[in-house]
Amino acid sequence: MRIGMALNYSGGFAETAAEAADLESAGLDIAFVPEAYSFDAVSQLGFLAAKTTNLELASGILQIYTRTPTLTAMTAAGLDFVSNGRFTLGLGASGPQVIEGFHGVKYDAPLGRTREIIEICRQVWRREKVEHLGKNYQIPLPAEFGTGLGKPLKLINHPVRERIPIILAALGPKNVELTAELAEGWQPIFYHPERAQDAWGAALAAGKAKRDASLGKLQVYASPALAIGDDVDHMHEWVKPHMALYIGGMGAKGKNFYNTLATTYGYGEAAATIQELYLAGRKEEAAAAVPDELVRATNLIGPKSYVEERVAAFAESGVTTLNVMPLAADAAGRIALIEQLREICG
Repeated sequence: MRIGMALNYSGGFAETAAEAADLESAGLDIAFVPEAYSFDAVSQLGFLAAKTTNLELASGILQIYTRTPTLTAMTAAGLDFVSNGRFTLGLGASGPQVIEGFHGVKYDAPLGRTREIIEICRQVWRREKVEHLGKNYQIPLPAEFGTGLGKPLKLINHPVRERIPIILAALGPKNVELTAELAEGWQPIFYHPERAQDAWGAALAAGKAKRDASLGKLQVYASPALAIGDDVDHMHEWVKPHMALYIGGMGAKGKNFYNTLATTYGYGEAAATIQELYLAGRKEEAAAAVPDELVRATNLIGPKSYVEERVAAFAESGVTTLNVMPLAADAAGRIALIEQLREICG
């Protein structure tokens, strides 16, 4: 079982890089750098590449709407170059609040765009002349839409690898099916080992049936919160506001995949209550309504023996990387938790 972690650079790039080096020594395998509407992830990833040696680096995630497909491919190839082949391209659709609200770009056709972007990226990395006539992207741009002077080009530099791993953050059935078909890795949210099959089994099976064998086994990146100790049960309450935000506040009634996921897990009544409270502005009550059982099942919070049992359950269900969120007040605490988890995971 590999160990990953999303890095928070709110304190500054230098501080984050110093912590990343210590986390690498503690046993961290892969570090994800988020990109929401703060500093871009690419600057941070390049900085981290220079400050680490073996740690894998991943974007978590680059939104599919904010860069052209070829720029996404160029960026990934550049990060793979400066990290000496340690980069993984995490992609996702984000949401209309960010894409339309911050970037001013229409949020449409996430499935079709993702499929085409993956195809174009892999053309670029193979150093083929890029030619693509898709519904969402046309390369070179047809004459009727531009000057008519565009011609097929290939990447000047030789990439370190012609197949840079791609991870897709996917939740809905069609997105998960696409991921299982085309990507090297899948990053779900609120992963429940015992009920993941109920939520995603059919979609995963449909995608894997169309999967190219050259992609290898689909890597699964679960993202539990982590706290190990005999007196950490109170930290379940730390996780609930985050879960309430997604289950209750990400989307309208009937259009919230996170709410649907909780319902599929068997918490339909609680999910409805969380959403009603959250959309009414009663966020603390919504957090309190998140079932303790759901928090325990989707996270790693408890004594070492309990965490060992849950790690085994995640592995048994097909998870290959635990992309954890250490619940600690400082870098020393986060490093200690990664060391403990490394001991458990072997």
